[in-house]
Amino acid sequence: MKDGFWYKVSLKAVPFIFVWLIRIWFSTCRLRVHGQEYMDQIKATKNPAIASFWHYGVLYVLYFFRKESGVAMVSASRDGEYISRIVEKLGNETVRGSRKKGGMQAVIKLIRAVRAGKNAILVADGSQGPARIVQAGSLILASKTGVPVLPLTWSCNRYKRFGSWDGTALPLPFSKVDFFYGEPLFVPPELQDEQLEEYRLELEKRLNGLYTKAWALQGKMEH
Repeated sequence: MKDGFWYKVSLKAVPFIFVWLIRIWFSTCRLRVHGQEYMDQIKATKNPAIASFWHYGVLYVLYFFRKESGVAMVSASRDGEYISRIVEKLGNETVRGSRKKGGMQAVIKLIRAVRAGKNAILVADGSQGPARIVQAGSLILASKTGVPVLPLTWSCNRYKRFGSWDGTALPLPFSKVDFFYGEPLFVPPELQDEQLEEYRLELEKRLNGLYTKAWALQGKMEH
């Protein structure tokens, strides 16, 4: 049954165990942060930002961003319930929505949260891809709220890459992680369709440039 006993038990147990494990796992990694001045500039304004990053790095980004906290959009699917609880146990809030279910309501909730002073956390290439192609969500949110989009990425000298559409990556224990903030992208209000595509391409260029820079540090062209 969809809401049977074992499903309810797993909803409590799986996120708890998973978060406990990755806190221990990632705490063994040595971290270097690049571009901290971009985050400091935003903090100096006392305004929030929209964190934007490629899906491959979502697990480490959520772990890293736990100290800043924010509101993340999570799929409204059944599996999304596990992800939502994991995100919340890492110190963030969630809104639920996807292209097919509750997407508009989730966007409205995100707009309200950002206007209330909370950071937003959005995967730039969405939950289903294609990989490293920017979707418009973060730009629309930036246009509606007036806060900047902050590009993020990370690279690592030792990691596990999975065979998913995005090549989800996980730093291995005791590895060296380099985390990058990019230059914030400010989006004008009342963005028109032709402007939206212009800024979408600009964000994609910045994220891919940051990605290339990060992995070049590990002697790689990509992860």
